[in-house]
Amino acid sequence: MNAKQPKLISGNSNKELASAVARRMSFHRGEKVQLCNARVERFNDAEIFVEVFENVRGEDMFIIQSTSNPANDNLMELLIISDALRRSSAARITAVIPYFGYARQDRRTKARTPISAKLVANLITEAGIERVLTMDLHAAQIQGFFDIPVDNLYAAPVFALDIQHHFKNLSEITVVSPDVGGVGRARELAERIGADLAIVDKRRAAPGEIAAMTVIGEVKDRSCIIVDDICDTAGTLCKAADLLKETGAKEVHAYISHGVLSGPAVERISKSAMKSLVITDSIQPTAAILDTPNIRIIPTAPMFAQAIQNIANGTSVSSLFDRSSLAPIYEAAYPAA
Repeated sequence: MNAKQPKLISGNSNKELASAVARRMSFHRGEKVQLCNARVERFNDAEIFVEVFENVRGEDMFIIQSTSNPANDNLMELLIISDALRRSSAARITAVIPYFGYARQDRRTKARTPISAKLVANLITEAGIERVLTMDLHAAQIQGFFDIPVDNLYAAPVFALDIQHHFKNLSEITVVSPDVGGVGRARELAERIGADLAIVDKRRAAPGEIAAMTVIGEVKDRSCIIVDDICDTAGTLCKAADLLKETGAKEVHAYISHGVLSGPAVERISKSAMKSLVITDSIQPTAAILDTPNIRIIPTAPMFAQAIQNIANGTSVSSLFDRSSLAPIYEAAYPAA
């Protein structure tokens, strides 16, 4: 092939994932791939400075940067790296954003409030980024906020592989959505593994206060798997797990795409009724998360590396939604897949 291979560069938000993607791409190419030599630093007044030490003229560049906590700093790093690459005559710049921050502000919930997700989309586009690769956007309509192509990967196919590997009797599993809005996500996973579906319906007395929760569906003597895209403080998740146990569930697990896990989340999970919480590494896990016995992390590097390679080669990214395409990529982790 005469086509140039993609080059990777990373901000500071999730260096471990970026390095894992580079290692995986080394496996694809049969030659060592390293992150582009650059520095992303802060001046004494916290201004961000970026310097790229390699020639990127005419290169197909991929910036790996989650806009997780601290969201503003990581977002600015992404924008400034893009500007540095654009001014250095990179041929194309793709932002690989495993976790897209501000995604929960995707609409006006009351008068005189912003739609911050749209604002962030505008900033990304104006910075010179020509394509976005992300995973499990909080709301599908966010793709429409961009005037550039957006590839939204899904964690559900990887979750399905993990569940089939760790659970012996799939006929005893019920997939549970923690709210009505997440039914589509839960249904997709349930269909992939051939499981039943249940919903936890919650009613709020006031913003942030849950008045009552009700289980819709059969969970008695079942292994329940709660599925959601984001777990922040884990309050709703732990209450849903408690309710499922009270309703007769044999055991409760949770699969969450993005483990924000801020504030008291880790402590709540460690003391909760959940037997396990499975998250991806879209957000770099803290030491507290790594030290919690009932939290397990699924790698996303194989999926992102393949998606980057497909984008660079002009081939299908949606093929990664299918088990037949994804299982070989995760063969080392799930040999029986």
